[in-house]
Amino acid sequence: MEQRRKIRRPPTGRRLRTGAARRPGDGWEAPPPRQRLFDRRRARRRRRGRRLLALVVFLLALAGVWRLSAWAAEGVQALLEPPPVSRPVSSAPSSVPNSAPAAESWELTLVNAKHPLPGDWQVQPVEVKGGQRVDERILPALQQLFDAARAEGLYPVVASGYRTSEEQRQIMEDKVAAYQREGYPELLARQAAAQWVAQPGTSEHELGLAVDINPDETMGTGQELYDWLLAHAWEYGFIKRYPADKVDITGISNEPWHYRYVGQEAARAITEQGLCLEEYPGQA
Repeated sequence: MEQRRKIRRPPTGRRLRTGAARRPGDGWEAPPPRQRLFDRRRARRRRRGRRLLALVVFLLALAGVWRLSAWAAEGVQALLEPPPVSRPVSSAPSSVPNSAPAAESWELTLVNAKHPLPGDWQVQPVEVKGGQRVDERILPALQQLFDAARAEGLYPVVASGYRTSEEQRQIMEDKVAAYQREGYPELLARQAAAQWVAQPGTSEHELGLAVDINPDETMGTGQELYDWLLAHAWEYGFIKRYPADKVDITGISNEPWHYRYVGQEAARAITEQGLCLEEYPGQA
């Protein structure tokens, strides 16, 4: 009796590959080992690329959310504390009844967001080296200050001096436009610009008693000059007008280059006591 041959069945779930299906040239050929290795590496690179792309998209989305949150916070602050109203005032004598008169001591005249330029204020502008102008009453002290700095190997220049109200208004508009180019909405751009530029009619530069002092870039660095001014400017009647620790009082961000003439007596007292001009007696 002929014995039956047993047929070995493949395990469940595994596809039976017949000899015909594995024959070369019959529709399927196993890739060589090197090709299979290459395919696996390419698949891994694709997976890594997709993960990296997803991470980049996530980080961009997170940055967008953060920027929107910052804008929203600034918007709320702008609504709660609106910027001071622009009050352009001419440097020439004015008959506006609400304008405050100049202080008895012209050196201590206070100008800020709450104290606009006095209506009877007059500037006697004189040009200094570099083309800027200052009130001629502070020119001798300014010259002595610069001579002393040069004797120490520092070479200051007046980067900005007296400005008319129209010039101050143009500087403010330029600053606002710069913030808008960065993506700020107009309201927030004006709020940010007000931290650096005073509104027309409220700038010390319109007094002619304030100067922005920068170094001659070919002769030294700014920090060396600013450190020297901080230590010695009071000796010639000048004070650093906007210190970093007085921003909540002055309303202006730290400006190490902005100096204001107040006279030697007041400059000594303000410097020794660590005050700003708003805190000096009689300025409230």
